[in-house]
Amino acid sequence: MNKMLEILLPIFGFLIGTVASMTGIGGGAFIVPLLTLLYAFDPANAVGTSLTSIIFTALAATSNYARQMRIYYKTGLIMALTTAPGAVLGAYLTTIISPRLLGLIFGVFMIFIASTMIIDLNFLRNRHSTEEKNQPSTKSESELFRSGRTLMLGAALSFFGGLASGLLGIGGGVLIVPIMVFAMNMPMHAATATSMFTMIFTSISGVTQHYLANHIDFEYALLLALGTVTGAQLGAHASKKISSKNLRRIFGLVLTAVSVQMIWKYIWV
Repeated sequence: MNKMLEILLPIFGFLIGTVASMTGIGGGAFIVPLLTLLYAFDPANAVGTSLTSIIFTALAATSNYARQMRIYYKTGLIMALTTAPGAVLGAYLTTIISPRLLGLIFGVFMIFIASTMIIDLNFLRNRHSTEEKNQPSTKSESELFRSGRTLMLGAALSFFGGLASGLLGIGGGVLIVPIMVFAMNMPMHAATATSMFTMIFTSISGVTQHYLANHIDFEYALLLALGTVTGAQLGAHASKKISSKNLRRIFGLVLTAVSVQMIWKYIWV
């Protein structure tokens, strides 16, 4: 039975990789429950195997986004300085504590973030057109770097994205993308692309700790990666054809689904 199910892993990986690349979330939020519920993985092993497959997803998506010139490389590297240690700490915590409480907290918090992405605030913009015109909007990486305080705030908050990645195996993008959009005022398309770039370093850091704890099934990780690499290319290509407004809504809907399944999972732990 397990051998028959293993054949489906590349297909699951393709579907997950497409959505993950398009929204910048990594895909672990779908891979972890898939491995635990359908393949009877222990939670820690599911997290470690998920993060391993995410490395390939992030690399594939980054290669496509690089050709589209949508990645803020300097910003991504600075954020990696905090997400990577967070991922190492999160991976270590899986060896000593249950992630249930943190998973529930993240789930509730992400529903709030998702709602801000989905809700159409045009009526507020019409009522406050003057404030909207005066509100600064970061359009380029050079503008972002001129605001050192904004950059440092985003880097500090990104630590928690790395922590979530290492502890829950969900991919730091579920927090990194909203941080880039709301705290750093980055365009949505640049945020999803830069998130995938940052996720390379975040995932490698978490995988290192999970490898030392023997939490990785490399066969399953590679089978998933066969699909995620192709899906990531498709998702990155499709992303450029979607408006920023609609991309935010898609991200919000995906994040809502992730949050609900996370809360449901940890309620019944």
